[in-house]
Amino acid sequence: MTRILGIDPGLRVTGFGVIEKAGNQLSYVASGCIKSKEQESLPLRIATLFKGISEVIATYQPDEAAVEIVFVNVNPQSTLLLGQARGAALSALVHGGLPVAEYTALQVKQAVVGHGKAAKEQVQHMVVRLLNLGGTPAADAADALACAICHAHGGLGGMAGLGKGAYRVRNGRLIG
Repeated sequence: MTRILGIDPGLRVTGFGVIEKAGNQLSYVASGCIKSKEQESLPLRIATLFKGISEVIATYQPDEAAVEIVFVNVNPQSTLLLGQARGAALSALVHGGLPVAEYTALQVKQAVVGHGKAAKEQVQHMVVRLLNLGGTPAADAADALACAICHAHGGLGGMAGLGKGAYRVRNGRLIG
């Protein structure tokens, strides 16, 4: 059995999701959000994220971690802040001794929903179905669970890695 921690990084809200994989079976362990206060300084917000992820690692003892890769936004300042939040997440995971895999949003959506242009609601719906949840997790937590599911589905060697081998993904579709 492998326990996987998925992270959806964000400076204001960082989602986390923990699942277990036993053979082809996936099961939900926990999920939630780590929130930083906008009125605090950037270093304190980064420290909040680092501490929060470290607490999740200590509490749930994952074996592996998967993090969503953040792309450039329209606003350069937002992109820089998001990158710093992602750095805090990566630092906490590495500090916790976890091997870390990284996936693009396209790879995560491809592995969880079946196409890379899926809406957030579709991702949430599939997370509920794949993990047999009784309710719908918050969007950031669902994205983190989706990242963990992507990793559980074979990571870069499985569905998420289709864009890296003989097949490519274009406009959310698999092409040879």
